Amino acid sequence: MIEYSMQGSNMNPNNSGVETIDDKQFHQLGSNLLHSIELALEAADDKLDLDLDVERQGSNVINIRFRDKSVIVINTQPPLHEIWVAAKSGGYHYRWAGTMLNPLWLDTKTGKEFLSDLSEFASAQAGQSVQIGLMKS
Repeated sequence: MIEYSMQGSNMNPNNSGVETIDDKQFHQLGSNLLHSIELALEAADDKLDLDLDVERQGSNVINIRFRDKSVIVINTQPPLHEIWVAAKSGGYHYRWAGTMLNPLWLDTKTGKEFLSDLSEFASAQAGQSVQIGLMKS
């Protein structure tokens, strides 16, 4: 797990391999991430018959509705360069901790990796194992 330290008003991983990203890169990374999630969930739904409804709201929000009517909301927060998730288990914020070649988003409180957490949340709400990964460009 990567530990965080406070530097100014931004929380940054103590990892020299982290690339700083600008607004344009954040938008690119966020768009790719949301698209990857949509594709992974469509594939999982086809394979496992999860009865998911994946709905895009604008360019930065995805609502995932499950058979039991529960929802996971994922959205990008451009001013903060964060990804936010609202799931049955709670609300989570993920901050950039990777490189352009190896994207990585970590929870600001626990340090857990975003896609691993999202797979766990989706599995809990779907009632069966759902794996969500990043699409390679």
